[in-house]
Amino acid sequence: MSTTPLFRTITITTTTAPRFLSPLSPHRQLPFSSSSSSFRIRSSSRNNPMPAPAPETQCPVPRDQQPINEYNSLSASFPFSWAAGDPVEYASRLFALGASFAVLVGLPVAWFGTVGAESEPMKRVLCGASSGVLVVTFAVVRMYLGWAYVGNRLLSATVEYEETGWYDGQIWVKTAEVLARDRLLGSFSVKPVLNRLKITLVSLATSLLVFAVILLNINGDQSYPSKEARDRVIPGVYSDESAKSFEPDAFCGEPDLQQ
Repeated sequence: MSTTPLFRTITITTTTAPRFLSPLSPHRQLPFSSSSSSFRIRSSSRNNPMPAPAPETQCPVPRDQQPINEYNSLSASFPFSWAAGDPVEYASRLFALGASFAVLVGLPVAWFGTVGAESEPMKRVLCGASSGVLVVTFAVVRMYLGWAYVGNRLLSATVEYEETGWYDGQIWVKTAEVLARDRLLGSFSVKPVLNRLKITLVSLATSLLVFAVILLNINGDQSYPSKEARDRVIPGVYSDESAKSFEPDAFCGEPDLQQ
């Protein structure tokens, strides 16, 4: 008679769980869930640390106005990319530009735009060549101004930018990482390009000076006419001999102009 209640009591204690072990009990969820979640966060942060944000994410400057993006766009645009390329290719492109302009534009204008070009071919050729050199000079000056602008923005500790227009200009102070990166890029990528452009400008200025001196010497030699040309007011049209034959009264009492 006493065996059955004992058996039932053992069955009840083994099948029913205490309150703090119940799946729905908050006493079971709080200690294990909080500790396990905190453990997961600590373990994940130790195994896979969160990467630091890039310097661009902290920059309020629009992407198209950031100095590094301006450098990338300038180095890939025409004709600014010429200065950053191979020196031989750079020189050949400038020579092709100047020669094509001198042959297609400068020389035809100098030859057909003046009277008596056949008598002064050297002068016309020099004018056409100097026009080609002048066009190349303008192109190099434009490239120098563009590269100097980007170089100054890279080397500067602050960045001037516009949020929506010219009327709301702002100034952003670069962080240490951005400043170090920009100055490294400006010192080793932009300054060599500027030095190359300076050398090119000096060479072009020297060429223009030589052309100017040669043209002035040619004009100086032709500014002194011969004695026969000085005897005539208009060469080939008027002469003192013909004037005396047609109007002798006009030269009455005057000495001979030929003496």
